Amino acid sequence: MAYVVINKERCKACLLCTEFCPRQCLGVDAQMNSRGFHSAALLHPEKCTGCRICALMCPDVCIDVYREAKAEPVGGKAKA
Repeated sequence: MAYVVINKERCKACLLCTEFCPRQCLGVDAQMNSRGFHSAALLHPEKCTGCRICALMCPDVCIDVYREAKAEPVGGKAKA
């Protein structure tokens, strides 16, 4: 499971993130930010794989992508 955090105040709505998202998780927010832009928004979080393409494409570095840490399997090998 992954989740995307978009700094909506810094977003200038170039929408490169939405254009390059391979799973079409991102879209346009209905509300404007204080600069008058309809920023990008995560519309389909259940589809997000955490690939980070949106963050790499953002020219203003407005996007952070986080992934949940994978749990250690039960009965896994002990670390020496």
